Amino acid sequence: MRRALTAAAAATLLFTAAGGAAAAPAARHVPAAPSAAATSRAPLPAPHHGRLWPLAALSAERLATGDQVAAAKWGTGSPIDDPVRERQVLDAVAEQARQLGADPGATVRVFRDQIEASKSVQRGLHRRWAADPAQAPTVRPDLNEVRNEIDRINTALVRALAVSPQARSAPSCRPLLAVAAARVRHERHLDALHTVALARSLRSVCATPA
Repeated sequence: MRRALTAAAAATLLFTAAGGAAAAPAARHVPAAPSAAATSRAPLPAPHHGRLWPLAALSAERLATGDQVAAAKWGTGSPIDDPVRERQVLDAVAEQARQLGADPGATVRVFRDQIEASKSVQRGLHRRWAADPAQAPTVRPDLNEVRNEIDRINTALVRALAVSPQARSAPSCRPLLAVAAARVRHERHLDALHTVALARSLRSVCATPA
């Protein structure tokens, strides 16, 4: 009972924060894309988060690369929407899921959300930088290097999805995923923009109805 109450409270906290964050001013937040070494130092998931914690952690890690994509495209005229790249990503993760014996359709649904969440971060940052050029990046990351990092995270996320079908189909998935996401949000000190995007990126993780 205590665990259920804790999970419910965490779910309320995460999605209330995400819902209110859309209108809140975003704090200055342009982190570098996390490295594999940084990820390896991340705290181990608590037992009650089980296999859902890596999904929240990897989603937040992937969102951080959206900052770098935004910086790489800033001032170049390159559109945020890139249908060719998006199709390449979706085809790749579907094939990886098949090789792992996972559901390609479910995997693609999750990654569509991941892509939309990343684009929401990029648009939010471009709006912020246009409004306050002093916050705009002064160094342009190499987009190919950033995409290599995204591909690495994508592979890890596909694997995390492949080993978690029972957790994702359980009735407790949504509240426990919210617990994990709230913890990740706290550990990464996510601002309003990234909190909303994290909730967006996790929308299709659970197989249970919203």
